[in-house]
Amino acid sequence: MLHLGLGGFFRAHQAWYTEHAPDADRWGIAAFTGRSTGIAERLTAQDGLYTLVTRGPDADAYEVICSLSAAHPGGDHDAWLRHWRRPEPAVVTLTITEAGYARAAGGGLDTGLPAVRADLAALRAGPEAPVRTAPARLLAGLAARRRAGGGPVAIVSCDNLPGNGEVTERVVGELAELAGLTGLTGAASYVTAMVDRITPYPAEEDAAVVAAATGRADGAPVVAEPYAEWMLCGEFPAGRPRWEEAGARFVTDVTPYERRKLWLLNGGHSLLAYAGSVRGHTTVAEAVADPACRAWLAEWWAEATRHLGLPGPDLAAYRAALLERLANPRIRHTLAKIAEDGSRKVPVRVLPVLRAERAAGRMPDGAVRVVAAWLLHLRGGGVPVRDDAAPTAAGPLGEAARTVLGFLDPALAADAALTDAVTRQAELIARR
Repeated sequence: MLHLGLGGFFRAHQAWYTEHAPDADRWGIAAFTGRSTGIAERLTAQDGLYTLVTRGPDADAYEVICSLSAAHPGGDHDAWLRHWRRPEPAVVTLTITEAGYARAAGGGLDTGLPAVRADLAALRAGPEAPVRTAPARLLAGLAARRRAGGGPVAIVSCDNLPGNGEVTERVVGELAELAGLTGLTGAASYVTAMVDRITPYPAEEDAAVVAAATGRADGAPVVAEPYAEWMLCGEFPAGRPRWEEAGARFVTDVTPYERRKLWLLNGGHSLLAYAGSVRGHTTVAEAVADPACRAWLAEWWAEATRHLGLPGPDLAAYRAALLERLANPRIRHTLAKIAEDGSRKVPVRVLPVLRAERAAGRMPDGAVRVVAAWLLHLRGGGVPVRDDAAPTAAGPLGEAARTVLGFLDPALAADAALTDAVTRQAELIARR
């Protein structure tokens, strides 16, 4: 296996599932970072071994994960192509965040991005030239594999995007057309996946906790909640680990589960990140313990649930379990980290429900509140803004509300009642 995006979530999820597959001894993962070098260096010094701390509400469990066979910095393009040329790779997984797909507002490849333009020029000059963006790295790998006579692989996106397999296929395909690297259609299948496991950004004290509990020095531990879920839909032409025996599920349509997770968990995260930080909270657990935030979360979930199309008892059970997960005070999931790149997150987490509710003639207070809280965040409320594609939210509040709605969907900016509702909600959140 190859993996792009060597972060904590990958090590707590895809690597963990591979470790627990009954045929784990037949599989190893060569993983590459996005841009950083530090984590690759620390893992290489430990022969790829690291400790996974499973942090429940009352106690921690520790296990050493052995499925990582090589860790490379993202800039090592020669190593990336070298792995692709080998006959063994069968699966390529991705955890590159929503921003990593270099998409424009319409969903296709954003050729206006300087990094995309630079990669396109490099690929035209020579298909083995160093590139930086994820679509270009995948395309370069596929082209190198074809030249080496290698067989097809399955590319599995594990990011929080609807139809992430189709998204990956589209941006890689559009880049291939522009670069003149056509004829790679049969080189890969694209698998859509829904992934779920809350994995906080690493904290400085994690290594000390592991050392105190296990007696082992570990420069790259990972902390995650006990819950884990993985649903996949697609073909694996060269085989895969038996992940289903580790708890993964293979389904004919991942869409209902994808929406359930994106809207309830990720949409709830965005609500808490923006509204909770305005109210002075710093973590998800703090925010969900706030009666106001908790009531807002329940209202958003009620609206989103109407459009999921899954059995009512199943959704009720999922929401109850999700509330327990979010309230776990020992998982320090910071609101500042969740708040990053809202311009790419809010449209997929909240916009479908907002559109559906307005189409039904309802004013959805829960969805409106998420947009209003994001608006306050963009105006400097709560945690600092870290989003290179965010709309401008300056000026009078009503005008800013119209601008933000227009960014999400131009048709929404023309909805005067919706603009007024977002403005009022922003005033109420700020006042409270």
